[in-house]
Amino acid sequence: MSRTRIKICGLRDADALAAAVEAGADAVGFNLIPQSPRFIEPEEATELMYMLPPMVTAVGVVRNLSVDQYCEIEARFPAPIMQLHGTEPEKTVAACGPGIIKAIQFHPQTIDADLKRWNDLDEVDAILIDGSAGGEGKTFDWNALAQKLELVDKPVFLAGGLTPDNVGDAIRAVRPYAVDVASGVETAPGVKDRAKIEAFCRAVAAADQTVP
Repeated sequence: MSRTRIKICGLRDADALAAAVEAGADAVGFNLIPQSPRFIEPEEATELMYMLPPMVTAVGVVRNLSVDQYCEIEARFPAPIMQLHGTEPEKTVAACGPGIIKAIQFHPQTIDADLKRWNDLDEVDAILIDGSAGGEGKTFDWNALAQKLELVDKPVFLAGGLTPDNVGDAIRAVRPYAVDVASGVETAPGVKDRAKIEAFCRAVAAADQTVP
C-alpha cells in the first residue's frame, strides 16, 4: 500500500494554510459554497493558493453549480482540481472535467450505483465518499464501504467525521488513497487548530505503518 494522502479542507487564512503545509498535507481545500461556515471568496482563496509551495495541491469545493456558474468560479479561482460536492448530474460533471473530485454520500442502498456511475465517467479523477452532505462531521460504516471498493479503479478519498483519534481505524478499514478532514481539526466551524492538524497528520503516518 502506498502512503495515504492528506487533504485539509475548509481553510480560510494564511495561518491555517501554513499549519497544514508544515504538518505535511498533500492538498488543501477551499470551500466556495456561500452557505458554508467555511466559505471563502474565490479571490481570497486564490491569494492563499499562490502561497502554497510546490507539490501541495489546491482544491476548490463547490456544490450544484450550472456549467456557466462553474466556469465563472473557475475563472476567479483557477485551481488545478475542483471538488463537486453536490448532486450534480453526469452531463454537468463531464462538462466541468477533467480535474474533478466527485463527492458522494454513503448510503448502503445507493453506494454501489453511485460508485459505478462516477467510476465509469472519464472526466472524474477521484471519488470522495462522505458521511453527510459535507462538513457535518458524520462518520459511517467504513467496513461496509471497504467491501464495495473492489471494482473501483479511481482513487478514493475518505471523508466524514475523521479526527486524529479515529483516522487510523478508518485507514486500516478502507485503505483509501486519501483522507479528507475539515471539522475534525477545528475548534469551531471554520477555525482550524494547528495542534489538531499536526495530530491528524501524525495519526495518518502512524496508521500507514500498520497497514500491510
